[in-house]
Amino acid sequence: MAHPKRKTSKTRRDKRRTHYKAVAPTIAKDSVTGEMHLYHRAHWHEGKLYYRGQVLIDKTEEETAD
Repeated sequence: MAHPKRKTSKTRRDKRRTHYKAVAPTIAKDSVTGEMHLYHRAHWHEGKLYYRGQVLIDKTEEETAD
């Protein structure tokens, strides 16, 4: 197995890593609520959990049922 003959300097290591950049997350607009959210993520809006324009969880119904 190959071993390095010399320690890789911080400068050389960091130069190699310059291409690893963080990209901004892609933002989507919900067609039903108009709320901005991350792609492929459910999001809360006015007590309801939405995913792909459909309500998954409705907290407002649970609170009024008490």
